[in-house]
Amino acid sequence: MSTDDLCPCGSGKAYDDCCGPLLATEELASTAEQLMRSRYTAYFYGNREHLWRTWHPRTRPAEVTVDPSTTWTALRILDVRDGGPDDDTGVVEFVASYDGGELRERSRFAKRGGRWFYLDEES
Repeated sequence: MSTDDLCPCGSGKAYDDCCGPLLATEELASTAEQLMRSRYTAYFYGNREHLWRTWHPRTRPAEVTVDPSTTWTALRILDVRDGGPDDDTGVVEFVASYDGGELRERSRFAKRGGRWFYLDEES
């Protein structure tokens, strides 16, 4: 991957200026949306470590799996509720497209110790 390649998360930014530093553990997400985008990018690249590291300890599985046969093709953010730098919780609704369908979810995020974590799907 070239440093000029667009980030898979759909932000329109170069990977190295978007999700790259988060997946490389060089930076932390400052918003719930930024964390959501980085988690999509982690699924896109099969980066289980980032997914596990950004999953809230209360709800994360013992092991995170990524289906290597799934090819993620696009991410659309539909709605963001709270989840800013000064918030403790947030919700991001999105549609993630893959080779055979779409995943639509309203994800809940929580800040713990100054870091954003994926909590679960809003029911």
